[in-house]
Amino acid sequence: MLCVSINLKEYPRMLEKVRDYPNISVSAGMHPMADKDDDFSLAYLSDLAVDNKVVAIGETGLDYFYHKGDPAWQQERFRAHVQVANQVKKPVIIHTRDAAQDTLKILKEENAEQCSGVIHCFTETQEFADQVLDMGFMISISGIVTFKNADALREVAKNVPDDRLLIETDSPYLAPIPHRGKQNQPAYVEHVAAALADIRDTTAEHIAEISKNNFYRLFNINRKS
Repeated sequence: MLCVSINLKEYPRMLEKVRDYPNISVSAGMHPMADKDDDFSLAYLSDLAVDNKVVAIGETGLDYFYHKGDPAWQQERFRAHVQVANQVKKPVIIHTRDAAQDTLKILKEENAEQCSGVIHCFTETQEFADQVLDMGFMISISGIVTFKNADALREVAKNVPDDRLLIETDSPYLAPIPHRGKQNQPAYVEHVAAALADIRDTTAEHIAEISKNNFYRLFNINRKS
């Protein structure tokens, strides 16, 4: 399981909670919805990133849905995360909402294909998917794929290559059907797998196996017996 960082201020407490659990890895980073006045230091992120417990950089990216107006500070932080990911050779976890073109632009300008990564909680178009796949990224599907109004996402999810597919819950948000409206939890990932199995005309066991293999490979985690 991957515990994703969204706030550098609270990061030490998060790390302390999971440090002694070898089956839980962590990322280091600051979510784009964090306030622009929150302290951010590229040097501090770089120091955190070298910890062996850290398997990825982020969650980072751009969110123009909640943060309207001047996006410069978000873009600067986003670039810094990709730079650190390239520096430590660890993948980057990307959040993007209402910012597809700027997200792609920064990923390309910062040579994100060198570190690769994942577009998490994917909700973008097939065109966007094709471009990030060309950069070596994986695509992670959340419980949104079970929602009634997610036909466009289901079509994209059907086309993601087996070796690029991840599944997630994004707990505690976005609980899948039949738990929509309730607090999400990691165990509900089984509903995402079941939905994808139906969409891709396969079995939930196959989705579990390929997503597990992709998880270990992307985050360079030694598989435990």
